[in-house]
Amino acid sequence: MESWLLTNELYLRLGAFFGVFLIMALWERVRPCRPLNFTRWYRWSNNLALVFLNSLILRILFPVAAVGVALLVEQKGYGLLNLLGVPLFLSTFIAVVTLDMLIYWQHVLFHKIPMLWALHKVHHADLDYDVTTGARFHPLEILLSMLVKMAAIVLLGAPAVAVLVFEILLNASAMFNHSNIQLPRTVDKFVRMFLVTPDMHRVHHSQIQQETDSNYGFSLSCWDRLFSTYTAQPQKGHLGMDIGLSELKEPSLVCSLKGMISLPFRR
Repeated sequence: MESWLLTNELYLRLGAFFGVFLIMALWERVRPCRPLNFTRWYRWSNNLALVFLNSLILRILFPVAAVGVALLVEQKGYGLLNLLGVPLFLSTFIAVVTLDMLIYWQHVLFHKIPMLWALHKVHHADLDYDVTTGARFHPLEILLSMLVKMAAIVLLGAPAVAVLVFEILLNASAMFNHSNIQLPRTVDKFVRMFLVTPDMHRVHHSQIQQETDSNYGFSLSCWDRLFSTYTAQPQKGHLGMDIGLSELKEPSLVCSLKGMISLPFRR
């Protein structure tokens, strides 16, 4: 099972990525929530180029990625869950939930620490909000996130299957809740009891600071309620709210690949 996971990890993640991406892209094409300010071709070509660059860098610097670290942890018996001898089913559940909470707090810190915000604002500077926004992150943020994740896996003793499930869930959730769709109100109200919905996370991309400093969750919606960072709806409504950062409006600076990579280093 372990060798199968390591061998097929890339294909499983790619399959999930393209499957969810295609579904959300078609959905927001047929029933968009908000009109886009720019053509898909202009933003998508650059956002997806950044995704490809990030994936390439991760594969070069971390060939076995997070799942490979988890396999090593299992073999060596490192981490709290292994030391306590927690059964696989329970340890998988605990690991997925704990890693999701870790991503929540990591997200909070990337907003609160100026040096980290310089990297994270690449994600927030997107002038539109759609499925590609969910994968638009600066390479240095991706690398830091991977290092934090690996450290957590070692300390926790997360099983490889849990790490794979978490990686797929996180990636799929990011594309889902960044997509330019709007669930029916009753459906949204039910789904966001458990998972972060597009309407819930869109609030986080508002230009109003109070709204930006809320709804940090990516997958499970419970963390924002538990840690008092939950905002139900934007003040201006989903059609009236302003997306992005008010000080960054020039498309060539925030939407081009070159602009996104250099953005954290510009005054």
